[in-house]
Amino acid sequence: MADPTLLELVANKTIDEHIAALLWTAAEEKRWLITVAGPRKAGKSVILNAALQFVPPGTAVHSLSGEHDEIRQIGEQPDGGYLEVGEISKGPPSRYIWGEPVRSLFTSLNSGFSLATTMHGTGVDDVFEQICRDNEITDADASKIQFVFHIERFGEEEEDYWRRVTGAYEIHGVVDGKPKTRLLHRWLPDGDRFERVD
Repeated sequence: MADPTLLELVANKTIDEHIAALLWTAAEEKRWLITVAGPRKAGKSVILNAALQFVPPGTAVHSLSGEHDEIRQIGEQPDGGYLEVGEISKGPPSRYIWGEPVRSLFTSLNSGFSLATTMHGTGVDDVFEQICRDNEITDADASKIQFVFHIERFGEEEEDYWRRVTGAYEIHGVVDGKPKTRLLHRWLPDGDRFERVD
């Protein structure tokens, strides 16, 4: 079954129309994007893939296997496209990378690509804790990340769980591994509604 579109994610209230517009515009402008969530099946890849449908025509989206050699080699052939990684994580599945492959990824990105990936974490600060402290990415390189979308999953049963993007953040640089963030949109559990913050 195909992943849902941004319009379908609005319809099921995972996001609202303003977050959908932000995801669309970010991909269209080839911004660096990360989706982050704690539990499995929270929709990290679903939301990222829905956004990537709106990259400019002719833009390559390289879905990397996670192999270290592949990551290094692609940096030698920059085409201005996206490097899409399954997850920056210690997890065992293929397409998950950690440590030296993450450092090679950022080296390749610097040759002329944009980043699209997911992460397992508690929020935007945890994203940069993992990238900068755990994977030793410099502030300068981490500062190129432009948007982080935090997602939460609700419900325990496979048949009836639901998701919400609880925070959409713009990143304005990183200092000592800490991001300077601007909260653009958030979800409010009271009334199950989204709020435009800034």
